[in-house]
Amino acid sequence: MFSAELTKTVRVWPQISDVLLVPHTEAEYERAVSLLDELIDEVGEDEAHPLASLLETLGTLIETYENSHLPEPVGDPISSLQEFMTEHNLSAADLPELGDAAAVLEILQGRQELTLPQIRALAQRFGVSPTVFV
Repeated sequence: MFSAELTKTVRVWPQISDVLLVPHTEAEYERAVSLLDELIDEVGEDEAHPLASLLETLGTLIETYENSHLPEPVGDPISSLQEFMTEHNLSAADLPELGDAAAVLEILQGRQELTLPQIRALAQRFGVSPTVFV
């Protein structure tokens, strides 16, 4: 016999199983990333938001897929950004999505953290998951 919590989960699982799916294919991965982007837009940085744990869970599922299927720069967000800049031959002035060259240098020197809109913009520009810059 199931506990009360598990009984409730079993009842609603058909409605949520498409969201909490472990991605095994690129299509499933892309769908999960799209859902994560929607959640980031809704939740933002509000850790008390009712969907914050869903955002974290979905992010973990995506990260697991990426770790086994996608080569990504290894390191902290700033090292990853520097690697992408080198790979694409970009200077601080070539990243307007982060601000002017001075603002980019502040980020690269660790004096300023990336914001959620900046993370989304970088992920879209370089075609990677936002988790690379978190």
